[in-house]
Amino acid sequence: MAKKKECVPQYGTVTRKGTQYYRTRIFDADGKRVSLYALTCEELYQKEQEARRQVEDIIFRRANPTVAEYCEKWLLMQSAKVSAATLRGYTINMNNYIVKPLGHMYLSDVTADDIRLALVPVSKKSAGLYNTVNMLFKCIFYSAERSELLDYNPSAGISAKGGKPAKKKEALTDEQVKQLLDTVKGLPPYVFIMIGLYSGLRREEALALQWDCVFLDVPTPYISVKRAWRAEHNRPVISTTLKTKAAKRDIPIPQCLVDCLREAKKASISPYVIADSKGQPLSYSQFQRVWQYVIVRSTKERTYYKYVNGQSIKYTVTPTPGGSQKNNPKIVYSLDFEVTPHQLRHTYITNLLYFGVDPKTVQYLAGHENSKTTMDIYAKIKYNKPEELLETVNAAFQQVSSS
Repeated sequence: MAKKKECVPQYGTVTRKGTQYYRTRIFDADGKRVSLYALTCEELYQKEQEARRQVEDIIFRRANPTVAEYCEKWLLMQSAKVSAATLRGYTINMNNYIVKPLGHMYLSDVTADDIRLALVPVSKKSAGLYNTVNMLFKCIFYSAERSELLDYNPSAGISAKGGKPAKKKEALTDEQVKQLLDTVKGLPPYVFIMIGLYSGLRREEALALQWDCVFLDVPTPYISVKRAWRAEHNRPVISTTLKTKAAKRDIPIPQCLVDCLREAKKASISPYVIADSKGQPLSYSQFQRVWQYVIVRSTKERTYYKYVNGQSIKYTVTPTPGGSQKNNPKIVYSLDFEVTPHQLRHTYITNLLYFGVDPKTVQYLAGHENSKTTMDIYAKIKYNKPEELLETVNAAFQQVSSS
């Protein structure tokens, strides 16, 4: 059977720069009228058909984006609301745990089971990462639902709990604090550690602290928190945008920190309390190197890789307390516990509560916007020692036992 010949319409003509063209008009995907030109009707007909197919495809893709396409759009929308560092974290997690397993699927085809399967590998990682990825899933699909791209939201029933429980870091004991300070005395992290232990500043607050916010020669010495540090592409960025409104506060400081900061100020060449050799705020990698002074002096188990006959051999070393590093005898393993920068702040808050400072005052000093954070720490301190609760329990049940 002979193939039916397509009927090519007769188009109108226009003359442009002395040449006659056939012309037709169509509407693009945005509803805008556009003109198409060709030297022959057949050529113009092919152009018209191809243009219409492209318009239909664009309209279909807008109404039926893939997961990868909508994730890209969602990230673009967030770029006006969140910091560059937050957006970078969203992008990395989204690409690794959402786009990688589901990016090829149309958004409207994704089911709750697809999301649960995508979360299986994440559930084997930390609870924090699981919650972040789960949050991203919900944000994407709720946004698509509000834009009427979905008939139903497949993420609605996904559990917010999952991942390996994070190992909770306890506050440092008085003995551990003394051990830590003796270890780092005279080393680069000393001032940072003192600020964390005795003013409770967050890392981003301590690294942004300038001398114009440190008041040592007043009847009540204090630190004023007005700036925050963050890293973008490893470069430090200092801004007046704090974590929350409650983060802006004035913190009275004890004499030991006053003395420490007074000595640091004498030797300082920078407007920043903690600075590099050129007087500039620390970059992310510079802070990591500063904290390394603490890590290398701990007895934490270490894993190394060594090449033997072209093969990478993994081996583990557990330092002995009081021993020295093989390649640098000046480094003594004097910390028989692990410590993180955030533990310094946690220790400060815990000590305030333990010594009877009321939770509302602690909330202010810590810069907590939500009292629940403070009260969770308070409850843990107040109610975790049975011997201290004995009198309360006896008093509560005394009337019952005597009746």
